[in-house]
Amino acid sequence: MQFQRLRLVGFKSFVDASEFHIEPGLTGIVGPNGCGKSNVLESLRWVMGANSAKAMRGQGMDDVIFAGAANRPPRSHAEVQLTIDNAQRRAPQPFTDSPILEVSRRIDRGQGSTYRINGKEVRARDVQLLFADASTGANSPALVRQGQISELIAAKPQNRRRILEEAGGVAGLHTRRHEAELRLKAAETNLERLDDIGRELETTLTRLKREARQAEKYKKISAEIRALQASLLYVRWNDARLAAEVAARELAEADRAVLEATTASGRAQTAALNAQEALKPAREEDAVAGALLHRASLERDRLDMAEQAARAEVDRLKAEGLRIAADIERETGMAGDAESELARLTEAFERVSAEIAAAPARGPELDAALLAADDARRAADAEVERVAGAVAAVEARVSAENARKRDAEARVERARTQLASAQREREALGPLQTPEIEAARAALEQAQAALTAARAAVETAEADRG
Repeated sequence: MQFQRLRLVGFKSFVDASEFHIEPGLTGIVGPNGCGKSNVLESLRWVMGANSAKAMRGQGMDDVIFAGAANRPPRSHAEVQLTIDNAQRRAPQPFTDSPILEVSRRIDRGQGSTYRINGKEVRARDVQLLFADASTGANSPALVRQGQISELIAAKPQNRRRILEEAGGVAGLHTRRHEAELRLKAAETNLERLDDIGRELETTLTRLKREARQAEKYKKISAEIRALQASLLYVRWNDARLAAEVAARELAEADRAVLEATTASGRAQTAALNAQEALKPAREEDAVAGALLHRASLERDRLDMAEQAARAEVDRLKAEGLRIAADIERETGMAGDAESELARLTEAFERVSAEIAAAPARGPELDAALLAADDARRAADAEVERVAGAVAAVEARVSAENARKRDAEARVERARTQLASAQREREALGPLQTPEIEAARAALEQAQAALTAARAAVETAEADRG
């Protein structure tokens, strides 16, 4: 590979685009100090992957960008492009088939560098390996800067060895060896990771096999469940079909029953209408019977009240008869006593009168006795009159009781007449026997019995008085 052209834009002192054509043979750049000869060499180092700002004679990599001058503003980026002839196809893969290689490096202030080969963005390591395989690079001994000869003479053996290896074209092999070692270590790490992954996969495989067996078992059970469900659904469907047929038959029977019931209902309604027409006279008769029954109920209530009054009157008459009998007995006794006393006094008066007539000489004494007898007679007369008055009072009371008895008899007779009228009305109504009427009849009979007993008591009292 041979360098053909070098193009610089904004690199250090080359603010404008500058191109250097490198022809076969020797190419020299001549100029005074400070004209940028060293910058050309550093641009070659920089485009071939130099990453040391100190090697670029700066504090940072941004120092390679044009910093400005009195009449020129600073640039924001710098770019170096190197064109290489690859006609002999000595470039490594994947650039072997390209006859021309254009390697460029661009740096933007504050953003870092980017590398490109034939317009394709690559890594800094790819650019460094490209030039290392060609026995050159940023640290190639062919690139001698100022003071480097003195440094080589004073360099340590290890540094001299590195320079000789670069000169012998084996520096790239060391780099590739280092990369191969790194790759080998990475491969070993990957193998270890693969072993771990293999063990994990074995564990996972065991678990998956177990899960596969379970899944297979689940599939079989699911298939059995689906078959059983299908059988169950068929049985249910068959039962539903049979039930539907039975329901259809029952529905037909129900329809027939409904039709028959509707027909019977129509007949019943017709019969009911006919019965209603026929029941009108019966209802009228029932209304009349109800009115009569209501009147009989009122009459029964009135008879109950009459019965209660008759019973009370009978009780009072019984008590009055007993009291009158006692008064008559007492007055009779008193009358007997008065009559006996009157007879005794009369006898005494007659005896005294006889004695007076027989013995005129005893006149004063007899007069006194006569006066005493006369007083006794008057007292006896007064007692007789009192007893007679008492007997008259008793007779008046007996007369009053007889009048009340006759009034009670008249009321009983009226009740009997009303009962007979009610019975006639009842017989006219036909068989209308009710417990209320029977009770009224029994109460009337009891009232009649009580009235009979009262009459007997009055008659007994009158007999006792006579």
